[in-house]
Amino acid sequence: MVGAGLGRTGTKSLKLALERLLGAPCYHMAEVFEHREHIPVWEREARSARPNLDSILDGYVAVVDWPGASFWRELASANPDAMVLLSTRRDAEAWWRSADATIFDGLRRGIPGAEFAEMWTALAKRGFDERLEHDPAVAAYERHNAEVRANADPARLVEWQPGDGWAPLCNALGADVPDEPFPHTNTTEEFLDRRAESAAGDER
Repeated sequence: MVGAGLGRTGTKSLKLALERLLGAPCYHMAEVFEHREHIPVWEREARSARPNLDSILDGYVAVVDWPGASFWRELASANPDAMVLLSTRRDAEAWWRSADATIFDGLRRGIPGAEFAEMWTALAKRGFDERLEHDPAVAAYERHNAEVRANADPARLVEWQPGDGWAPLCNALGADVPDEPFPHTNTTEEFLDRRAESAAGDER
């Protein structure tokens, strides 16, 4: 499954849900932090006119969140049998509040470092916006979602919002709904707590 939804649209929950349904790994920004050697690869491919993600995504059966969402067109083209999953929030303001308090706040403060910031700059130039400000970011979010809806094959497009749970994913994959709660995780509070714990660990 090719995730076209931007970060802070429930993508960490989707990662866990898709891994449960597909029985194999799903790529998410969390993988970048676990494999720092991926950072220069994503930056290089973001600057390439013909990006090739085969090596970095080898072994994964799905991708959600940034950085993969910046390449959703290429990934959808390279995987014609895959569904295109557009995750969104209930409105752009809800997305902005979450992204601003977590991802963008960290980038403005230089977290998690210059190498990551360079990767973000390269990704943002693929149709988002480098400015970490309300108006350009909200406009970029709405533009990105509109472009996915306009360009993805309607027969392959699946839309999902936090709160939708298992049903849209299971319907798209032809899978049974698991007899367990949907894995809601990585709230703004959890994100900030995790960052604080990491900072505290670095100071020891």
